[in-house]
Amino acid sequence: MLSPRFLLLRSAASLTTRSLCAGGVSKQGRAPDMVEVRNRLREIVGASTNWSDHQQAMAERVSLSSMLAKSQNDLPAKRMKDSYLEVHLPLGSEPQLREKYLTFHNTVRFGRILEDLDSLAVLISYSHTYNAALKRSPLSIVTALVDKIDMRQHIIYPDCDIKFTGHVTWVGKTSIEAKMHMSQYRDGAYAPVLDATFVMVARDPENKRAAFVNPLKPEGPEDEKLLQEGEANKSRRVDLSTASLLKVAPTDEERKIVHSLFLNTLDTKTVSFRSRVLPPNSVWMEDAKLKGLEICHPQERNIFNRIFGGFLMRKAYELGWANACSFGGCRPSLVAVDDILFQKPVEIGSLLLLSSQVCYTQGKYIQVRVHSEVFDPLSRQHNTTNVFHFTFTSDRDVPNIIPNTYGESMLYLDGKRHFNQTVEN
Repeated sequence: MLSPRFLLLRSAASLTTRSLCAGGVSKQGRAPDMVEVRNRLREIVGASTNWSDHQQAMAERVSLSSMLAKSQNDLPAKRMKDSYLEVHLPLGSEPQLREKYLTFHNTVRFGRILEDLDSLAVLISYSHTYNAALKRSPLSIVTALVDKIDMRQHIIYPDCDIKFTGHVTWVGKTSIEAKMHMSQYRDGAYAPVLDATFVMVARDPENKRAAFVNPLKPEGPEDEKLLQEGEANKSRRVDLSTASLLKVAPTDEERKIVHSLFLNTLDTKTVSFRSRVLPPNSVWMEDAKLKGLEICHPQERNIFNRIFGGFLMRKAYELGWANACSFGGCRPSLVAVDDILFQKPVEIGSLLLLSSQVCYTQGKYIQVRVHSEVFDPLSRQHNTTNVFHFTFTSDRDVPNIIPNTYGESMLYLDGKRHFNQTVEN
């Protein structure tokens, strides 16, 4: 269980205009830590740390609907530097804090880093939409998509301070792209660890309908470049959605790959469509699964009375990592997190089913897909909430993953697409 200090960090929607000043610097003249980040998020929306009070506070937010802008033109344009934040995680100077981030192997739990990034992305978005005339923000800002997390180095040291920086780089009418960078202090300087791009969406106080956000005004060529990259990211996401294997057939090249996999598994003795033989150094996809169950308690809620997205990411990552570890026979290293889609919020009290699947391998690389769904034991209905994609690398070549059905073949091709996108970038 987290200490009170880091219970604050878990609430991905609770920060105060008083605890952080413009430019992401606290009134004490230092960069804020994650405690101040979560404190500020809580105050921005008027959330409480108490479960019963929290429910009442959320009910009171309904009255804030009248403060919403009728159109984006009614909102002042903001600069990228208006949302810039720098936040510290003092792992080196606070041993008690370090305990919450340690693995058994004396490395940093990357799932905790995912939680921190999610909280920071929310605060960056609220900084962009900040209105000094309002005591509380009428906006409910939630994570829609983790577009990309690229690892710049595989090792995160547990006894060295970490610094997060980030700001808004693109906005639509109701959506916000936030780019964040994580670095770690070692050998007298901060070295880059990862780059992350999150897409956030603004909703009304009841978190039911879309709400407008401030337009973004670039200043200088560097801002213009970031804005163009944001537009390119949006176009890429639209193209990927359009070409989804859930919507259209595989390409000619992909169909040849699937047929080649089928031919390589034919039993040469029977030469039958029904008789399949596993090639050497290979594993059937059916045998490369790992599943888990989470009961969603109030402790894991965000400031909007739903399950914190960072918690979902942490659980999915840890399950995916365990599957990759089991499959590869060694401790894998994370290469990238790609295209985490938040399709539906997870309510308090839900039964959350997590299923990880090794869906593609190449050399030392392992592509893992984690599917999460909520299960209603009364209605017996399943509803997908999230899909996660993780790319890991092993210290040795891993077995080839082989699909056995058409559905598994589609998972294979989807995993190959995500892997290729990671390698190309």
